[in-house]
Amino acid sequence: MDIGIRVFRSIILGLAGNRAAAALSRKYGMKLGASRFVAGQTREEALSKALQLNEQKLCVTMDHLGEGVRTEAEADGYQAEYLALIQAIKERGVKGNVSLKPTQMGLALNGEHAYARIRSIVDAAAGCNMFVRLDMEDSPYTDRTLSMIKRLHGEGLRNAGPVIQAYLRRSEHDLRSLSSARINVRLVKGAYKEPARLAFPERSDVDANFKRLIRARLDSGVYTAVATHDEAIIDWVKTYVKRRGILRSAFEFQMLYGIRTPLQLSLAEQGYTVRSYVPYGTMWYPYFVRRLAERPANVGFIVRSLLKRN
Repeated sequence: MDIGIRVFRSIILGLAGNRAAAALSRKYGMKLGASRFVAGQTREEALSKALQLNEQKLCVTMDHLGEGVRTEAEADGYQAEYLALIQAIKERGVKGNVSLKPTQMGLALNGEHAYARIRSIVDAAAGCNMFVRLDMEDSPYTDRTLSMIKRLHGEGLRNAGPVIQAYLRRSEHDLRSLSSARINVRLVKGAYKEPARLAFPERSDVDANFKRLIRARLDSGVYTAVATHDEAIIDWVKTYVKRRGILRSAFEFQMLYGIRTPLQLSLAEQGYTVRSYVPYGTMWYPYFVRRLAERPANVGFIVRSLLKRN
């Protein structure tokens, strides 16, 4: 990775957990340009956007934004919102699933309480024939997140799966274990700030590992979500599955709401399953910052948006 880009990502990601910056951003709300990446601040706004995406042949996974809660009451509030969201998705006829972060369910406060909240959500989703994705956060939570997934499966709740991040050195080992257990996985490159002893610092190494993980999963026959906006990776996947005779029903592409929308629509028109990650809520700041860190061009978009408003 170019040194300048690496420094840029480090600075931007350093702001993701800055509470002062988060408070300032919420003061000015969506004017900062977050509306490009966030489907709204309310459940109803997000559901309306999700239905529009469905009409364009895109599936969705809906995420009520929030992470790193500081009280059990906050975690209870997120649990209640997800239970309401699942019911609303069913009632509105949205073609989609839900994604959540373990720390918004209180993982950093009390592991058993967090598991109980997540289990209630996964159980409610199972009753609606819906899948729950446990998003992967930074490395201190990797083991605990994977353990919760395996525990859910051991208790008969198989409608849940984790995210595996290609930039982590441990991911090949983790993926092998998950594939053996036939657990649905979302593969991503990764968007957190990690030390070099845990993560590949060079983009070329991350890309190579990403392909290695995708290849292993596609060959395993276990359903897999390939989450990327990298057109070179997408073309590589299309070529690989065609050469190997892998059915399109064995995997899906996933992308973020508001990013590479024409590409999402094009893939859907080609007959691939494409799922758009649709986030909403007032706690959008950390998510927004990570989108800026992923691609410097996104910062230019925000600056232009602000200039147009002034």
